[in-house]
Amino acid sequence: MARYPFMQVDAFTDRPLGGNPCAILFDTEDLDAQTMQAIAREMNLSETSFVRRSTIADFGARYFTPAEEIPMAGHPTIATAFALVDSGRLPLSGDHTRFTLELPVGPIVVDISARDGKVERIVMTQKKPVFMSIHDPARVLPLFGLAPDDLLPGVPIQTVSTGTPQLMIPLASLDALRHARVDTTAYVPFRAQADFFSPHLFCLQGATAAGDTFARHFGTLPDLFEDPFTGSATGGMAAYLWHYRLIDKPAFIAEQGHWMDRPGQGFVEVIGLPEAIESVKVGGPAVIVLRGEMSL
Repeated sequence: MARYPFMQVDAFTDRPLGGNPCAILFDTEDLDAQTMQAIAREMNLSETSFVRRSTIADFGARYFTPAEEIPMAGHPTIATAFALVDSGRLPLSGDHTRFTLELPVGPIVVDISARDGKVERIVMTQKKPVFMSIHDPARVLPLFGLAPDDLLPGVPIQTVSTGTPQLMIPLASLDALRHARVDTTAYVPFRAQADFFSPHLFCLQGATAAGDTFARHFGTLPDLFEDPFTGSATGGMAAYLWHYRLIDKPAFIAEQGHWMDRPGQGFVEVIGLPEAIESVKVGGPAVIVLRGEMSL
């Protein structure tokens, strides 16, 4: 019987039971995709991270939702980095540690800020954004129980990818965001023929005074219906906001999950001019909530 050490980490929060939980399994080189998918279903979290050796980066990882593998994701990256440090696999180099992590989209850079040997913030650098299909509001808004007046005027509904394509739906207010509901019967076939992984609905107001944006992110069964904090989509949202000049500074605080009683907060920074974005940085704190061993 094989044994795999694992941790569960809450990412984008500095307190247990906030933010977005992720299970991280170590030493998973011998696990095939079918087994990793079954483990992700067993964990039943937004994502499960499988850490392995890499020949082109310091570490490798693959991320699975309960339904499928995802090429790049934010909260598993923050959680995986924290778990690597906490488990002793990644020693800290003073106040700043940088390492590379190989994902299916290729290697990414992860920076860790620490004080007195304790991790304070983990920041991932996402890929150069790709602005993809523009979608018809008349087709998209009814999928979420929304009306034309709920949409932020003057900008499109568009798929944006900084590693994973996400559907950006800018809304005019917190009230519109609160009333969003997924019509699963209509949404599932729409997603099946579209160019995005999942939808990210957001507005230019935080859930708290500290936030500049607030978002909701929906999945489809067997994935969780709503994600507490979505780092990859937050990166795509940041690129979208900067590209369309909806924010006047490239660094801001993104909030998500508060209405799920899992408040999450992320630091976001867009690198480059609005018309020539180079990359997006997304980061935040994390905490360990569980340590164990899986036997298979």
